[in-house]
Amino acid sequence: MGLNLVILTGAGVSAESGVPTFRADDGLWLGHRIEDVATPEAFARDPALVQDFYNRRRRQLAEVRPNAAHRAIADLAARWTGRLTLVTQNVDDLHDRAHAETPSAPGFDLIHMHGELLKASCTATGQACDWRDDLDPRHPSPFSPNGRLRPHIVWFGETPLEMARIEQALARCDLFLSIGTSGAVYPAAGFVRIARAAGARTVEINLEPSLGAATFDEGVYGPATRTVPAFLATLDG
Repeated sequence: MGLNLVILTGAGVSAESGVPTFRADDGLWLGHRIEDVATPEAFARDPALVQDFYNRRRRQLAEVRPNAAHRAIADLAARWTGRLTLVTQNVDDLHDRAHAETPSAPGFDLIHMHGELLKASCTATGQACDWRDDLDPRHPSPFSPNGRLRPHIVWFGETPLEMARIEQALARCDLFLSIGTSGAVYPAAGFVRIARAAGARTVEINLEPSLGAATFDEGVYGPATRTVPAFLATLDG
């Protein structure tokens, strides 16, 4: 039986594809304060601004492609004999595209814990649907006459998706890899501690040491398109 592997990815794995990282040095996200575009309060206050922000991000996905790091993870998932749970904080579809190009083994599971740009959800029921077009400020929901469609994104103050499944995977994992994450955003920043408590080997792969680097057994640093393929090539599970 193969090893149980959990991989957590963040903005650093998509940055070399041209996807802007979550927060720039000036504290802005694509020219906006986080509080103006990534909170339920912002959506209630100015739905037009919030919808326009995510409409532009959604359109941008057509201009980017999976990079060598996404493809290396997909190649690993195709040959992994144990369970491989890929948890991404990214709302882009680059992992999805890479895995569509390289079909994964049966034990593979991809979880978008912060939502997906190419989905919309109902404000009344929480139900989600695939969505590739722009959303209007008060786009009606197909699920409820009392709802409207909003970006299927986990905003600040909201609970990340699929936490029970993620914690179950971490509790049984033998190897935990954190790739391209800042180590600053919880609950994801605490995943390494859950994995360590389960007895897993823990490895951080990042452009530079994160805020939580000291909690990992090992660290591998450099551009994701170089470090991720090289490290994953050493794994056999």
